[in-house]
Amino acid sequence: MLYKDIDREKISPMMKQYCDIKDKYMEYILFFRLGDFYEMFFDDAITVSRALELTLTGRDCGLDERAPMCGVPFHSSDVYTKKLIELGYKVAVCEQMEDPNEAKGIVIRDVVKIITPGTLIEGSMLDDSTNNYICCAYYKDGECAVCSADISTGDASVSAVLSGKELENDIINDLSRYRPSEVIFNSEFLKLETVCDFIKSRLECSYTVREDICFDTREKQEIVSKQFSVSSYADLFLPEDDIRTCAVCGLFDYFYETQRSLTGRFTEIKLADDNAFMSLDLSARRNLELCETLRNKEKKGSLLWVMDDTKTSMGKRLLRSYIEQPLLSPARIIDRLNAVDALVNDSVALLELRDRLDRVYDIERLMTRVMYKTATPRDLKALSMTSLELPGIKEQLRGLASSKLLSALEKDIFTLDEIANLIENAIVDEPPVTVKDGGVIRDGFNEKLDELRNIISGGTDMIDKIVERERERTGIKGLKTGYNRVFGYFLEVTRSYYDLVPADYIRKQTLTNCERFITEELKQAENTIIGAKDKVLALENDIFNEVRDYVASKLEEVQKTASALAVVDVMCSFASVAIANRYTKPDIAADGVIEITDGRHPVVELMLGDEVFVPNDTFIDTKANRMSVITGPNMSGKSTYMRQVALITLMAQMGSFVPAKSARISVVDKIFTRIGASDDLTAGQSTFMVEMSEVADILKHATKQSLVILDEVGRGTSTFDGISIARAVAENICNSRSLGCKTLFATHYHELICLENELEGVKNYSIAVKKHGENIRFLRKIVPGGVDDSYGIEVARLAGVPQKVITRARELLKVLEQNSDKVRPDFEANNEQMSFAAMTNESALDKLRKTNISELSDAECRELLEDMYAMIK
Repeated sequence: MLYKDIDREKISPMMKQYCDIKDKYMEYILFFRLGDFYEMFFDDAITVSRALELTLTGRDCGLDERAPMCGVPFHSSDVYTKKLIELGYKVAVCEQMEDPNEAKGIVIRDVVKIITPGTLIEGSMLDDSTNNYICCAYYKDGECAVCSADISTGDASVSAVLSGKELENDIINDLSRYRPSEVIFNSEFLKLETVCDFIKSRLECSYTVREDICFDTREKQEIVSKQFSVSSYADLFLPEDDIRTCAVCGLFDYFYETQRSLTGRFTEIKLADDNAFMSLDLSARRNLELCETLRNKEKKGSLLWVMDDTKTSMGKRLLRSYIEQPLLSPARIIDRLNAVDALVNDSVALLELRDRLDRVYDIERLMTRVMYKTATPRDLKALSMTSLELPGIKEQLRGLASSKLLSALEKDIFTLDEIANLIENAIVDEPPVTVKDGGVIRDGFNEKLDELRNIISGGTDMIDKIVERERERTGIKGLKTGYNRVFGYFLEVTRSYYDLVPADYIRKQTLTNCERFITEELKQAENTIIGAKDKVLALENDIFNEVRDYVASKLEEVQKTASALAVVDVMCSFASVAIANRYTKPDIAADGVIEITDGRHPVVELMLGDEVFVPNDTFIDTKANRMSVITGPNMSGKSTYMRQVALITLMAQMGSFVPAKSARISVVDKIFTRIGASDDLTAGQSTFMVEMSEVADILKHATKQSLVILDEVGRGTSTFDGISIARAVAENICNSRSLGCKTLFATHYHELICLENELEGVKNYSIAVKKHGENIRFLRKIVPGGVDDSYGIEVARLAGVPQKVITRARELLKVLEQNSDKVRPDFEANNEQMSFAAMTNESALDKLRKTNISELSDAECRELLEDMYAMIK
């Protein structure tokens, strides 16, 4: 039976209550509380039973057919909720609003919270190492703003006002930075079709269109103000009618709707500064494998995997943001580098800090549960345990006064003594999971609680005395006492003593060999004991709530401490990784130069294991060395080399030491990558279309201060088209009037090596190859000069292509080389394009220049002479 087929006139009162609530939450799975279970009915039950592989049962509901039903235990519902969220569903939790034992008629029920991918706060549903962002985009009259927040940590920010020709691209880059699990937006945002397609196909997150009233700055001011504990937008530095304020309103109205409260969890909202962080588009993040590998989407094999030696969950989340948002300010970069340097040079302090950080809990997310009143006794105990480590952390930081950043962090860390003292005095050392279990509050903390506990502990003696008196009064020597939930305390008399049972005994139960009785005195004692137990649980709950509310009042102190601890953890991680991997402190330059000596790829060198990584030098600038054209065969290391230059630059701007003997890094504003290509089936794009789209994006958005990585431009089309496109792209980027940024340009088209002589700023480099007859060995070393051979046939042979195919390929290659003048393009020089003249002669000379005659045998000399003769005849 489906929900739409229900006859509302016939259903039972309880099912009518369910339907009335479900009508308001049709887009959600409704968890309907019945006793110890959350039950689902009708369509929800069918959906959930299939999704979670639960047994589908039925329940009588007044109709001819039983209502489809399935359920999950309320005490372990988080496990099932998490699975539903991961499958793309949203859940509305409907609780019993009164004690069923005291209810008159149907228990009052209502939805107390809505759980969506972007509004999770329970630790069991979240990844400790990753922020769980939700983004709200508001678009109107050609302008857009994006507000992003993580409700589980209290982090919130809003973008600058986005507008202009590149609006959709800017929105995509902003969303890519946060990788949200959920996006909400107004109806007019649907006009941005490219962005909407990106959200659906590339972000793969939940999305919701909200009504315009949700973004109204006048209607929602109270909601926003209470969640930030301020009086107006002005306190958040947001103008009332600003489009950014609309985005903020939309997001925090959604938080209010889902959490059903106006808790002041957030302490500030960061206003985006376009000049604060390096710009990295989605392509660069993926191609450089910053946080996950391109192929398997795994952490291992990414830069994050290399750099993550953090000890706290807060540090892990911050490290990820450092990697994805490198700095642009040289002063801030140098502050971080100096902090890492101080830790590297003081191993004792570094070890002590890391040891203490290892015992620090995730107080950032813990405070969210405190603010939303879902924190458990163990959560508060974790906060107390963390506070015990804070004095020691501050002491170590004071000893590192040479670092401006570490000194500032020491001042931002509060010891939280008042919180710790209260929790330690109020809560037992090993508290139960929930307050309802009892035994949370220490003896001696509350006088009234101690009195009630004394009554309970003394209750046993009270019962024992009653039994002893009854034995003497009745003469029943075998009189026993017992207790169960149904009858409470009772007196048990065996069959042999039935004739001694007095008239004032009240029979409660007859068993095979005995009978159970109660007396007025026993009942009064029971009421005293049971009443005391109920009062103890109620009083413990009240005391715990008071302790939790006091902790909530210290939100700003805890939040500031958590933020400082996260930075300390990341700096310690940088130092630890630098020591372990032999990294060096880079110099931050201002002359536009990137100069690296013996640079290494941070990931590849670790993945190699025992194999030695071959380091390489780099020198590029915005003048005579602004473009390096790198030639060489496949599998020789071109892509690894270019990626390592980009990663070393990015690591330096993160504030990290780098894998090199030395490095001078001038800050770059953006890193662009065109590395490899694959079909984008979801967008209906071929390999070549993807490649050209990425190239177009680079040519549109790169600046003179950018770093561009280009690998094999033009490979996805015919040879002549490919060479033409590659040359035109190189000319445009290298031309100082159009762009002139630092560029690494790897290519198989050795026809492009003539650019060194024809374009200012171009330098040729190649991968050194040792060739002996038909055998080749890649030396992985970048050397000056280009090559005129791509060694494609040799690479094919190494890959295992059958020998007869290799032989035929060589025969065909000789034919093509002998007729090279007929198949190679001829470019005429003009003010933007220059000639390929004398290619074969130049290639022969290049080969001769790179050959050390003294190292060749007679046979190799003869082979060289034959090769050169074939090239120039």
